[in-house]
Formats: sequence, C-alpha cells, structure tokens
Amino acid sequence: MSRDPYELLGVKRDATQKEIQSAYRKLAKKLHPDLNPGDKDAERKFKDISAAYGIVGDEDKRGRFDRGEIDATGAEQAPRNFYRDYAGAGAQGSAYHNGGGFADFGEGDDLFSSFFSRRARGGGSGMQMQGHDRHFNMEVEFLDALNGATRTVSLPDGATLEVKIPAGSKDGQTLRLKGKGEPGLNGGPAGDALIDIKVKPHPLYTRDGDDIRFDVPISLREAVLGGKIRVPVPGGALSVTLAPNSNTGKVLRLKGKGAPNRFGGHGDAYVTLKIVLPDKPDAALTDFVRDWTAGEAHSPRETLGA
Repeated sequence: MSRDPYELLGVKRDATQKEIQSAYRKLAKKLHPDLNPGDKDAERKFKDISAAYGIVGDEDKRGRFDRGEIDATGAEQAPRNFYRDYAGAGAQGSAYHNGGGFADFGEGDDLFSSFFSRRARGGGSGMQMQGHDRHFNMEVEFLDALNGATRTVSLPDGATLEVKIPAGSKDGQTLRLKGKGEPGLNGGPAGDALIDIKVKPHPLYTRDGDDIRFDVPISLREAVLGGKIRVPVPGGALSVTLAPNSNTGKVLRLKGKGAPNRFGGHGDAYVTLKIVLPDKPDAALTDFVRDWTAGEAHSPRETLGA
C-alpha cells in the first residue's frame, strides 16, 4: 500500500479521528473478505484500507505521517546512536564533558564522535554498554490478536524479525523481543525490540476487556416464536436457543466464548439481538398487523413519556 491513506479512505486531511474511523468501518463492512468470498479485488482493497487506517486511524502515527516522519507504509528510519545517547549530553561528571569548551566538537560527525568516545573511555579499549531498544508499531487483525498468530517485522537494514503474537493480545500492548534491538557498544549486549500492538477494528466484533460484544439480526418469526439460531462467535458458529418473545436489545451471554486471558481462561461473548424485517413488504404480514387489534393498545414508548 503506497497510496495516500487519506485518499484510500476517502477523507480529507483535516478529517477528525471519528470521521476517519467511520469511513473505515463503512468501507470494511463493504469489502470484508467474509462478505465477498472469492473476490480478489475486494480482498486487495480491504487490505489497502486496513493499512491506511493503521496509519491515520492512530492519532500518534497520523501525526508522524503528516510531519513526514513515516511514509504511507509506516516505514521509518531507525534512530542513530550518537555519543550523546550514551553520555548524558555533556553533563558534569560525564566522560564527554569538556571544561575547555570542546564538549560539542563531535556533534554532527560520527567519525569525530567515535574518536572522542574511544579517548574518553581510555585508550580505545572502551567500556561495554548495552545497545538502545528499537521501537516498532505493528497493525494486527482483530481475530489474529484474539487467537494468536506469527507475523514478520521488516527492519530498516533489510533484516526481518519473526514476532509471535500471543492469543488474547490487546490494543496498545507492547511485546518485548530480547536482544533484537541496536547492537551494544564495545561488545556490550544488544538492546531489545519493543513491538507496540495496534489491533484493527472488526466489522462485527468489539472487545470489552476479555469479553467480546456484537449484534446479531433475527427475523420477526424467530423473535416471536423463539427457537434455535446460529451465532457467528470467533472461531466458528454456535447454536443458541432463543426464548419466545425475544425483543431487540435483549443480550445473551455466551460463557467462555470471549478472548483468552492471562489466567488461562476466557472472557464471555455478549450477543445483542436486533429484529430485522424483510427488505420487501409481505402482504400477509401487513394484513395481520393491520387487523391485530391488541397491537393498538401496545405502547412501547410509554415509559419515555411519548
């Protein structure tokens, strides 16, 4: 994905975060592979808008993109290690402090910085220091974060890291890979790689702690008579029994069907029912409701004072 993320999502550069989220969700519901099986073009577009949302849907990353610090793919330059990173920027007591006014002589020139670094640490032998940590952002599909997955991170030098995403990972969680950061100084240990997880929104599911919440449409017949319906929980469909006279807004709790947690268990899934009438009017249903005298006495808005 190299096109401008604002263009891909169809929003202006000054759009609010809420407008960007709304645009993404609208496109995601239209292009999601589950709703377009076998449609490679829709799959490609879905990946493009997901990558675009990963950039401008995150306020911090959006700011960095707008300032030109990262490109449309999220690629950025690795931080460079200057002598000040190790020395406290010439503070009193630092090996780099020079009372004669030469503390900044090596600034902007790695060769001179390296020279003064070796001199300051004594005859070129130097002392060992751990390398800096590397920070990366990774966009993860909702279900991959829920179920666990393995992904590859590309480093600025062309190398790659295999990252195991634990099942139940949450948005904003940071994964630490020991020894995968910047090389150490003078033979010191390498720093770590810190992977900040950004979980992409899902067209159906939302997460609430370890619980999963989503809406399920039901027909008028199912609402009135009750019976068995199939519910698409993460990982597969589940048969659920509806009680007769189930209203829109009724919430069903599916125990243990939520996200994995650190205690070895799972949260729950909460299903909100929504009665959906047929797209096309049904004459028999219309006649029944028109002749249903008891319905005239039913006032569902009475408690609202309407």
